[in-house]
Amino acid sequence: MNSEPTPSAEPAAASRAGDWITTPLTADLVRGALDLEHTADGVLPHRLPARARAQCADGQLAMAEAQPSGVRLAFRSRATTIELDTLPTRNVYQGVPPRPDGVYDLLIDGQLTDQASVTGGNTLLIDMATGSRETRPGPVGTLRFTGLPDRPKDVEIWLPHNEITHLVALRTNAPAHPATHPTRRVWLHHGSSISQGSNAASPSTTWPALAAARGGVELVNLGLGGGALLDAFTARAMRDTPADLLSVKIGINLVNTDLMRLRAFTPAVHGFLDTLREGHPTAPLLVVSPLFCPIHEDTPGPAAPDYGSLATGQLRFAATGDPAERAGGKLTLNVIRDELARIVAQRATDDPHLHYLDGRLLYGEADFAELPLPDALHPDAATHRRVGERFAARVFDADGPFAA
Repeated sequence: MNSEPTPSAEPAAASRAGDWITTPLTADLVRGALDLEHTADGVLPHRLPARARAQCADGQLAMAEAQPSGVRLAFRSRATTIELDTLPTRNVYQGVPPRPDGVYDLLIDGQLTDQASVTGGNTLLIDMATGSRETRPGPVGTLRFTGLPDRPKDVEIWLPHNEITHLVALRTNAPAHPATHPTRRVWLHHGSSISQGSNAASPSTTWPALAAARGGVELVNLGLGGGALLDAFTARAMRDTPADLLSVKIGINLVNTDLMRLRAFTPAVHGFLDTLREGHPTAPLLVVSPLFCPIHEDTPGPAAPDYGSLATGQLRFAATGDPAERAGGKLTLNVIRDELARIVAQRATDDPHLHYLDGRLLYGEADFAELPLPDALHPDAATHRRVGERFAARVFDADGPFAA
């Protein structure tokens, strides 16, 4: 494998140039996206439909939903060499060491076979103190995988979970056909940046991707960094998306944005679940409360960057609320867990397919002592693996709510 910048190329009808076959980047090749936008830079996968995007002017959400966590190209081919031209957009935060380039995972017949990154691309400079953003354009890059087995095989290329990615051109040295429609159940999940992937090592090793692989299901991941806020347009997008299994992980973003009080939280949860049930009246529906996060267990938000921590080379976050404000309805993780458990128990009397999972069973206080959150909010790669394995064991295995 290698990656190298190349001139921009426009998607075209399937054609052969020398030994290369160019295959159009159409919806039947892309899984995990709810919309494909055709732009001057290529095909941009979105994880929220256009109607939902039009109803929110939040730049953070717009950035997160366009980062293709769980989105992958899926096709069948006997190609031994694959090239994919993409235009990534990478975030660089003022005063924070830059992140490594996003990783693309190559899966052959369901097995992680290779990984690579793309050079070039745009840079989005973000100043967290002022909120200012500046985009600096860059060139299209080429991802190349070589030495693949010369036989018919199912190929998946998982796109980076933390980089906006325009798809420009797909080339193979043998015909590529859309993979057959999966017979596996579809799992539609919504959550925060932890569900999107935060500090996971690669897109197929975020905790939802790992759980989906173990559970043998097709993942549609609506983990939205900073955007798990009980938005009605997200609920409607989930309502209208075909799925066999649904889950919503609620809590951390509501606390760290200090968005609402308990009085608004309770009816917002009911409204979100009501909307999901309009489109999926009997599908197994799992409500997951927050993972353990010490700064917000009993201290309200908002969370704020601790710029003093940059001296150590790692930005950390701190809760800035006052625990005494809980009496006035401010939310903490423990307040949210208690209320979610109560809401689910109340609704489950009429909805036998509704279930609750305490997030501390996936990552609790003992786990934090062993695998602390590097920035006090987001888990690392090892924790993603642990959470994914535990979720699969509790939810997909024989006695779980998503058991086959």
